[in-house]
Amino acid sequence: MRDLIQYTSPHSMPLSNPQKKKLKAHAHGLNPVVQLGQSGLTNAVLDEIELAIKHHELIKVKVSAEDRDEKKLIIQKIANKTHSDIIQTIGSIAVFFRENPDKKNYS
Repeated sequence: MRDLIQYTSPHSMPLSNPQKKKLKAHAHGLNPVVQLGQSGLTNAVLDEIELAIKHHELIKVKVSAEDRDEKKLIIQKIANKTHSDIIQTIGSIAVFFRENPDKKNYS
């Protein structure tokens, strides 16, 4: 098994409620950029999520899981591994945000 890409967090301050509200509005029209399949959360999937969040800052991920608790664990693991904020979860879709200092599309 190969090593994961080193993910770094660009900010340490939690997002405020008005910031989250603004990001939810931006995310409304987005389609999921990554879908987790039967293989679950693999290193390759985490790398793909990392590339997407680095490029877009705000992304949707579709998480297919057997039950609600498993889905919550996967979503939290994605946020932890990519050092991103969970903006919202609706059904099997989770919205993640991590500011890219070079882009700052949502600042």
